[in-house]
Amino acid sequence: GATLSVASVDEKPYTRRPYAPFMTSTLQQEAGRKLRFSSERTMSIAQRLYENGYITYMRTDSTTLSESAINAARNQARQLYGDEYVNPSPRQYNRKVKNAQEAHEAIRPAGDVFATPDAVRRELDSDEFRLYELIWQRTVASQMADARGTTLSLRIAGTAADGREATFTASGRTITFPGFLKAYVETVDELAGGEADDAESRLPELRQGQRVAANRLTADGHTTNPPARYTEASLIKALEELGIGRPSTYSSIIKTIQDRGYVHKKGSALVPSWVAFAVTGLLEQHFGRLVDYDFTAAMEDELDEIANGHERRDNWLSNFYFGGEHGVAHSIARAGGLKKLVGVNLEGIDAREVNSIKLFDDEHGRPIVVRVGKNGPYLERMITGDDGEPTPQRANLSDEITPDELTLELAETLFATPQEGRVLGVDPATGHEIVAKDGRYGPYVTEVLPPPPEEDDGGVTAKKGKKPTGPKPRTGSLFRSMDLQTVTLEDALRLLSLPRVVGVDPQSGEEITAQNGRYGPYLKRGTDSRSLATEEQLFDVSLEEALKIYAEPKRRGRQGAATPPLRELGVDQASGKPMVIKDGRFGPYVTDGETNASLRKGDDVLSITDERASELLAERRARGPVAKRTTKKVVRKKAPAKKAAKRG
Repeated sequence: GATLSVASVDEKPYTRRPYAPFMTSTLQQEAGRKLRFSSERTMSIAQRLYENGYITYMRTDSTTLSESAINAARNQARQLYGDEYVNPSPRQYNRKVKNAQEAHEAIRPAGDVFATPDAVRRELDSDEFRLYELIWQRTVASQMADARGTTLSLRIAGTAADGREATFTASGRTITFPGFLKAYVETVDELAGGEADDAESRLPELRQGQRVAANRLTADGHTTNPPARYTEASLIKALEELGIGRPSTYSSIIKTIQDRGYVHKKGSALVPSWVAFAVTGLLEQHFGRLVDYDFTAAMEDELDEIANGHERRDNWLSNFYFGGEHGVAHSIARAGGLKKLVGVNLEGIDAREVNSIKLFDDEHGRPIVVRVGKNGPYLERMITGDDGEPTPQRANLSDEITPDELTLELAETLFATPQEGRVLGVDPATGHEIVAKDGRYGPYVTEVLPPPPEEDDGGVTAKKGKKPTGPKPRTGSLFRSMDLQTVTLEDALRLLSLPRVVGVDPQSGEEITAQNGRYGPYLKRGTDSRSLATEEQLFDVSLEEALKIYAEPKRRGRQGAATPPLRELGVDQASGKPMVIKDGRFGPYVTDGETNASLRKGDDVLSITDERASELLAERRARGPVAKRTTKKVVRKKAPAKKAAKRG
């Protein structure tokens, strides 16, 4: 309840210009941040929108709009927001970048008159609509007026109980005229910890000398954080700044490093694997020129020369592989070619050294390394064996442990974990020993099978490395709520009982099973799988509950828990399946899990009867399947495609 006074008010005008229309890199970045789309998903959706005439060509380095596009954007902004929201003169966005794809405009809605998102909503699927809306918003906003406001910096003074003077500062922004922000607000990368230029920290209007009450004072600590992990959006931005990649290759670069296991996603962050460290070490140590940023950027320029018709590809490839005088200073050609480079360095590569990543020394000064093996990464250090000789000590590394999480303390814990597993007991049904282990994909339980009996090979020597055939041991991953050190024999036997047969679908006659997979618990009926909410459901989900889950419309991808229905109804007269009412993008609808029918005018969610719901489903079935969008499409004008070069 202390009383403070405003010591000073510093007020400055604030103006923010709109963003340039999208080019390939900025579209991928913003779709990743706003819509959570991967770069590959973004380009796939954009390809469909382009092919069906909704947007212009989506692989471009240009932020320039044609005169007709500028007029279309200005007219639409005027119609939707009023004259005061349109910039007095047309805005031009010229991006002076070497080898920019000047044959294409920026990515924008197609045609001389832009279709509003509402006009095309029913023609597009959910992903297409969201991306089109983003492109439309950015394009229209690019021709709108500046956002205007005031930036305030306040100094507030007071006297502490002990008589000492205390000064506090606060700053914020007040938007007095939103301008282009009426149509579009850019987002920032959450992992980068930044703040959008459009983010408003509102302050009340205060004047110098004004008395203010302090209801609460808190002390906030400040620490300097290391750079955030790359996301797909921020990595594309970094590639663009380094001159690596082109609009046509950003998406494939991101996809390749994930497909090869060099990185994996943890949320939206890209986390490098131990394989990535090993590959990077190999290339930097033996082929440093190939992974030099300047060389890569220069090679991109030379490939652009080929795409533009200024260089022959066979000459370039010959020089690159065999060497020659042609090429930029950093090129492999001037160093004798790739063939010579590989020949000189290949014999000097020690495979064991390449696949070893030094971490740190333990308390006895013994180096601890990660080795990348064919069955995954593992920890290793040399210790003194029972015979007094140095012997390797190894520990499995789970894929869930990221490189930055592997501390000395965790390494010692992993070394202390018995690699042969903790014996839990004996399965009374089989007599097999049950053990708990830690593996590449996390902790699990397994049974120990007796060795197969030796077969008489008739004197023929078995092939080296051939493994004996026989039954495979049952295994089961531990639940997230379980711990490797405390899991019991009873827990293990329950895990090994999976998959569990839930029952038989009375309609299809197919068996429904409950299973635990790498990505969590799920139900399986033939080829149709549905996620379960919790791991415990694997043991107690009933056939009735499973059928209800299958009656729900299947969700695309991993979209989290399904939205509960607005109301549960009885059984449909035709299909014999339970009906529910759900809330959809275009309003409430009734479904039996296979057929969806929108509620009509006059139908009420709370009062609709089972008979009326069955009637709506029957009418929907009678109309047949929905015609494909591409069978009858409004033809929209496209921007001319570049003919000379296929490279992006």
